[in-house]
Amino acid sequence: MEKYRVTCPCCDAVLTIDAATGALLGHEEKKKVHGSFEDLQGELNKQKELRENKFAQEMSSMKDRERLLDEKFKEAMKRADLDSDIPYKNPLDLD
Repeated sequence: MEKYRVTCPCCDAVLTIDAATGALLGHEEKKKVHGSFEDLQGELNKQKELRENKFAQEMSSMKDRERLLDEKFKEAMKRADLDSDIPYKNPLDLD
């Protein structure tokens, strides 16, 4: 009785298949490598640090954004005061 051993491309499990009938004879899952507790804790600390850095960066950009919007608003108000004596022309009335 001839057997084929096939490795699954998705989960890396090893399947044992009978050549004559095509029936599945056995299934061996890939052994998962578990890290130590310290390794897992270190990974979680790295992820936490990355989240905190991203949050701090977004907070600083929001503070800067508020200042920029305030400056643009003041500039637009100055331009509006300078252009207040010129009457508004509707572009649709120019036809």
